[in-house]
Amino acid sequence: MQTATEKRSRRRKYVGNVIKTKMNKTITVEIMRLVKHPKYGKYIKKSTVYKAHDEEKSANVGDKVEIAECRPISKTKFTRFIRIIEKAKD
Repeated sequence: MQTATEKRSRRRKYVGNVIKTKMNKTITVEIMRLVKHPKYGKYIKKSTVYKAHDEEKSANVGDKVEIAECRPISKTKFTRFIRIIEKAKD
């Protein structure tokens, strides 16, 4: 039988940059990835935007952060803030 921490560690984790911090206890994180075009073979940049729950409001715009999936917190928020990997350069 699995414990709660083992189940939690299997959830997806993402690394991206914070693009907005205007909402209360919420940050908007943009995840960039490279996708190879099926016909031409050229790599294309694609991005996905996630809203993540940040209880302490510790992340700022430009920070590189790690977020993880969790239960739905609101209509559009189903990830939570884990840690800051790299602070933004002022």
